[in-house]
Amino acid sequence: MANSVLRGTKSVHGGNPQYLIEKVIRARIYDSLYWKEQCFALTAESIIDKAIALKSIGGVTDRNTPTPFISLTLKLLQLQPEKEILIEYLLAEEFKYLRALAAFYIRLTFRSLEVYEILEPLMKDFKKLRLVNSSGYSLTYFDEFIDDLLTKERVCDIILPRLTQRSVLEETEGLEPRKSLLEEEEQEDAKSNASSSKRYRSRSRSISRTPPSSPDLRKRYISRSPSRSRSRSRSVSSNGSSRNRYISRSPSVSAGEGEEGDTRGRYISRSPSFSPDRMSIDQNNEDDNEKLEGDV
Repeated sequence: MANSVLRGTKSVHGGNPQYLIEKVIRARIYDSLYWKEQCFALTAESIIDKAIALKSIGGVTDRNTPTPFISLTLKLLQLQPEKEILIEYLLAEEFKYLRALAAFYIRLTFRSLEVYEILEPLMKDFKKLRLVNSSGYSLTYFDEFIDDLLTKERVCDIILPRLTQRSVLEETEGLEPRKSLLEEEEQEDAKSNASSSKRYRSRSRSISRTPPSSPDLRKRYISRSPSRSRSRSRSVSSNGSSRNRYISRSPSVSAGEGEEGDTRGRYISRSPSFSPDRMSIDQNNEDDNEKLEGDV
């Protein structure tokens, strides 16, 4: 019973899913010790532990014995897990051999459109994988393994189903054009350069705008100095006006009194000098006073 598919399994590519592996390799898998001991009564959940314990990928070793990787692939073909479960396998980035097993199964069973949509994003993973074949062990990378699944006809000693060309799917099925990692990196670099140039422009504009502010301050400082002079002039003028007002309050003589009002006005001007006319008038007054005293 372990060599037959479960009841209710669906045909894949028009036939039994086990037939995707060649008959010679399939017979060797059935006779292998790993199949009889480790793959018996596995489910879609318990197979995860076996896939995590894998140490390499490949089909047949140098002694024509099947690898655990290809044995678990045959077991998945019997179980036929749902698409959501396979996506969960691929999301486990820390388990690279589990992802490789799920990707290999998807390449064998899914349609061409789904294969491109699911496997192409996995080419961003650059983890190392150990590959075993008839010549021995070698190292490869996860993105190279995915590229081999999309471009080559035979991977891990298994002939892959025919895959429709991508250009045909873009025209007929509406598949989006492929974006390589180099183009994405160039776009990211262009965006980063554009953002840095914008920041540089904004900084240059801010720098170009800041120097005129200093002349404004100078202008403001200069404009304040005349205001102070004006305030001082105003204070001086106010003091002068107060003095004038004080002088105006002194008892003044009307203009009708004649020269005495003029002399008082001259005396108010606080000039220390005396005119010669006034000196002569004072001397004449003194002489007249002396004469009057002699007469008396």
